[in-house]
Amino acid sequence: MLPIDLSGKRALVAGVADDGGFGFAIAKSLAQAGASVCVATWPPALTIFRNLLERGKMDESRLLRNGIRFEFERIYPLDAQYDTLESVPAEVRESKRYADVGDFTISGLAASLTADFGEKPLDIVIHALANGPEVKKPLLEVSRQGYLGAVSVSAYSLIGLLQHLGPLMRTGGSVCSLTYMASERVIPGYGGGMSSAKAALESDTRTLAFEAGHKWGIRVNTISAGPYASRAAKAIGIIERMVDYCTANSPLPEPLDAMDVGHTAAFLASPLAAGITGTTMYVDKGYHTMGMAVDPSVAAVSPIG
Repeated sequence: MLPIDLSGKRALVAGVADDGGFGFAIAKSLAQAGASVCVATWPPALTIFRNLLERGKMDESRLLRNGIRFEFERIYPLDAQYDTLESVPAEVRESKRYADVGDFTISGLAASLTADFGEKPLDIVIHALANGPEVKKPLLEVSRQGYLGAVSVSAYSLIGLLQHLGPLMRTGGSVCSLTYMASERVIPGYGGGMSSAKAALESDTRTLAFEAGHKWGIRVNTISAGPYASRAAKAIGIIERMVDYCTANSPLPEPLDAMDVGHTAAFLASPLAAGITGTTMYVDKGYHTMGMAVDPSVAAVSPIG
């Protein structure tokens, strides 16, 4: 038996607001492997997320194979669009959804982690953050603000997290983000500059793997996951059709399960993946290998017009 053993490791999963997405699946897999798990949640979703936990709405989904329900060690507020409180516009900082959550910036997250756990509290960082305010718009119609907003939250935030959390990670640590095949191939309907953001994320993964490896001895990888109809993904507007198309045309003609991604992230975080860094790992039932549709009658999107 060759187990994935993360006993004694602490993970931070940034981008968990419910139990229906890849972020939660990764958190559960890490906990199943023995890690203690902290999560960081977007402030406007924080109260709802805590209410789901307190009311037992996530009790069943948090059950591990041994029948024990895992707990989040800490839940932190995080809006990864901002590095410091000084960079947050006053109307955001003073709004009802942000006013009472404390320092929700990346630097604030780093400060909270060291206050709670000491100087080197982390072994694993998961970047499950993405947002495109104009994701339903074709690239030709995206505003500069919408494009830069997508790149800021979905790509630059990985750099920001590493800048602040890299020094807090123990040697041998692992950083992993989530990307999508729109970074390299056209996915009509996946707009708003998100394809550009994912391309940047993958390119940055390679460079950060080199720099963070030399500076702190940590590994940086990204998982290119197939489409999955999480609550967040429904903002795209065509996610169900994307899932149907990929299911019909993949080498393994079955829908992707979020835990497929969770298990891969746990492997990449483990000593079993000690020689893997700077890599984009596909978890998409093999769809990325296809050059022609098996079932052309299953259309993912309508023509842009």
